[in-house]
Amino acid sequence: MSAGHGTAAPATGLLASVADLAEMELARVGGADIIDLKQPAFGALGAWSVEALISAVQLWRGWGPAAPALSATAGDQPMVPVLLRTAAERVAATGVPLVKVGLFASPSMEACIEALAPLADAHRLIGVLFADQQLDFAVVGALGRAGFSGIMLDTADKKSGPLTAHLDPLTLGQFVQEARRHGLMTGLAGSLTLDDIAPLAMVGPDYLGFRGALCAQGRTGTLDPARLAQVRARLPAQAGTATG
Repeated sequence: MSAGHGTAAPATGLLASVADLAEMELARVGGADIIDLKQPAFGALGAWSVEALISAVQLWRGWGPAAPALSATAGDQPMVPVLLRTAAERVAATGVPLVKVGLFASPSMEACIEALAPLADAHRLIGVLFADQQLDFAVVGALGRAGFSGIMLDTADKKSGPLTAHLDPLTLGQFVQEARRHGLMTGLAGSLTLDDIAPLAMVGPDYLGFRGALCAQGRTGTLDPARLAQVRARLPAQAGTATG
């Protein structure tokens, strides 16, 4: 997985969140760099069932070495260390290579990260922070020290507007650079639109994440290949990163 190191900034890839196996196929054909298993009807980071995740991993493995990367969310979990780790372990045990864990603003943040550190030694964890909550960039360093593989910025309340309504490009650029300094892959998401792509790509994240912009009826609707093609056309393909 690329963390963006090197003399030249890598192209910004496309993370497409999908709600079922049919959408997985559409995302693969549509050129997604990461296919993200998320059930939007169940919250900001709604999780697939274990059975569905196992089926998804089987489908993904059948695509062979040219397959896009695969990630899955551990759900909107309370910030209780043992519960958060159990949820992440449940997803990791299915064989999903990238496990996204939501880190909501809480006094228990440090304890939750510490609880996840042993799992991060064996699995590739992505910490997800939320721009519409109290955001502490010190968490970036904590995730790096805990052995996380990556970090994403998202929004918890999808009615609160896109990521760009909460943080300006300068702040987002600082976030990306701080994450890179700690060896973390970076992603930006949160109700992003087509108009957000150009300014956010200039910030230099490894990935931009989309759901609502890919669906004709909003994030809880069905993925629309035409909308996916519009997003894909504005982001150059990112080959050979975050592979499984």
